[in-house]
Amino acid sequence: MLQDQATNESKYQLFVNKVAATKLVWTLKSKDGWANSHANDSEEVIVIPFWSDRALAKVCARDDWRGYSPVEIPLAEFLESWCIEMAENEALAGINWDANMVGKEIDALNVALDILKQLDAIDSAIGFKNYSSINEFITEISE
Repeated sequence: MLQDQATNESKYQLFVNKVAATKLVWTLKSKDGWANSHANDSEEVIVIPFWSDRALAKVCARDDWRGYSPVEIPLAEFLESWCIEMAENEALAGINWDANMVGKEIDALNVALDILKQLDAIDSAIGFKNYSSINEFITEISE
């Protein structure tokens, strides 16, 4: 179990670093909507999976998600729309799940905060609709 936690944490850090660099997040979508699942700890909590690249998402488009295709989300939209809305709906983000649907499940605002801190650390320029800067966004969601 400890090894799985370390692997999930490593995949999470890869996600944060890569999406900050590429400014893209990937998820799966079908004609019926976005891929989602239930949390490991609760059947009542929804988890929406996201990946740091298309190939990782595509590997998971099987079994219950057969017919789903990888779709890219611009990072600013992911942070401002997806993460905020997921937090409001108490949904979790599933990060860089593997083909066995194993990966980290984490609060969407924590994902946003980690990505924003990484963007700040690499001095990345990114434009938001609702925030004038990365620091303003960090301050807003930290409260």
